Amino acid sequence: MIRTFKACACIAILLATAPLSQAAEPVDTAQSIIQNQIEAFLHDDAETAYSFASPQIRQKFPDKSVFFDMVKRSYAPVYRPGNFAFGRNKIESGTVVQEVLISGPDGKDWTALYFLVRQPDGTYKINGVQLLRQTPGPEI
Repeated sequence: MIRTFKACACIAILLATAPLSQAAEPVDTAQSIIQNQIEAFLHDDAETAYSFASPQIRQKFPDKSVFFDMVKRSYAPVYRPGNFAFGRNKIESGTVVQEVLISGPDGKDWTALYFLVRQPDGTYKINGVQLLRQTPGPEI
């Protein structure tokens, strides 16, 4: 009887945590992709950075050099972050929106909203990034 109770308790715990694991998986995947792309930017590895771009981004920037130059010019905080940390996220209709808090190369703080879309093969690709400048808080 005790053995049966322990088995039932283990199964109940596994079932209770299963939805959490499934919900966290796309977020973990998205964060890994973002981190790998940022590392590629830091190493000036255009090919690897470009490999994380969605087909829609690749249509706009059909060459890795053009893509890389665009990121350098328009997304300096993403291209050369001082520090970065993952913030909030949400999943909606096959899209993961991940907030990334970034200290830019000029020391200013930014929030980058990454949009990753699920591909037909089940992988995720970066479909866009929106940079938002953070205003300084009160002096402490």
